[in-house]
Amino acid sequence: MTFPVIDAHQHVWDPSRADYDWLTPDAAPIDGVMTFADVAPELRAAGVDFTVQVQSADNPEDTQLMRESAAAHPEVAGIVGYAPLEDPERTERTLASWEGDPLMVGVRTLIHNQPDPDWLLRPEVDASLGLLEERGLPFDVVAVLPRHVEIVPLVAARHPRLRMVIDHLAKPPIGVSDGAEWGRLMSAAAENANVYAKVSGLYSATGDSSAWTTDQIRPFVDRALEMFGPQRLMYGGDWPISVLSGGYTRVWNGLRPLFDEFDADARERVLGRTAAEFYRLDAGRLGLSG
Repeated sequence: MTFPVIDAHQHVWDPSRADYDWLTPDAAPIDGVMTFADVAPELRAAGVDFTVQVQSADNPEDTQLMRESAAAHPEVAGIVGYAPLEDPERTERTLASWEGDPLMVGVRTLIHNQPDPDWLLRPEVDASLGLLEERGLPFDVVAVLPRHVEIVPLVAARHPRLRMVIDHLAKPPIGVSDGAEWGRLMSAAAENANVYAKVSGLYSATGDSSAWTTDQIRPFVDRALEMFGPQRLMYGGDWPISVLSGGYTRVWNGLRPLFDEFDADARERVLGRTAAEFYRLDAGRLGLSG
């Protein structure tokens, strides 16, 4: 049986239901309601079977919107929701409210919006990360600054049983440089067995974000494969952010030639198995049970 293809990074949002303070008119045409139904035809055309929906705002309303999306669309295999990590008591209540729901598979907060790049190292945040570790819930790391990547090994050492995934390969300098500094920092993060990475959101680092090419992305994907191995890499389409960088189909068609160069086992892992294992996605939801 062929393992299902899983897009490990997909969003939905509705500005009338939740506050997305970063979603300004400058983000047109994605500054309105974006639903799973909008991207479903492109997912089917690409052969993507399931997605993991990931939080887009630091509020519970966004998480509730994803839960409703998953209830309406069986293709949504998991949800990475928001928890207020700066408040361990509220984090505990949030995680407790998810108990019994196999679709709640992880936590993310928009750490790149925090003025302090060391926010994850704060005692109260560290305590909340310990709660995730105790419950076996992984954490998505939004790393956009070098310091964000630099502290990942510190967090990994403090919480060796906390699975973490670096979203978007920490935004390598595509079209700008060879990424020597990026490679050094990511290599240090990859030395920790509990740290994973997403091959997602790989757009031009300056200017027109849709100006990227497969050849520009290739060295960063190759380096990530070398550092993490396929057992700790997963594909993400980053819709609807990807609309601003050529659209879902262009992103898929741009990455697929790179995945096709992998051996069969590596391709299966990056395109699904790693995400299923990392997020502990429900086998029944994926059609793998029985």
